[in-house]
Amino acid sequence: MKRSLLPGLWTVLLAACQAEAPPRGLEATCAKSCEVSASRCTAHECRRGCNLVMDRLAENEGDTVLACIARTKGACDDRAWSRCATRIGPHADGGPPAPRPPPEFVEDEGD
Repeated sequence: MKRSLLPGLWTVLLAACQAEAPPRGLEATCAKSCEVSASRCTAHECRRGCNLVMDRLAENEGDTVLACIARTKGACDDRAWSRCATRIGPHADGGPPAPRPPPEFVEDEGD
């Protein structure tokens, strides 16, 4: 009877020792890197933040955003993630000025 339990025990032990699969996709890779580099962020905050800055991940600015998050002293919330995402690359200067309104919406100053 002991011999019949041994293979089952080995199967359970080997299944429990499997390594974690590598992350798949930009968002999952970002979240995993965040958990490692930004120690004050929880796993949930990392996943949420990486989802929030998905456009920056697609622009290959993920490392810059994560470095900013890791340096941030405050909370690891949406505000911190969006602040870090808007202060990098071509978005650092705030972008172009807003367009002027159409002429029919401009009020006359002489009246």
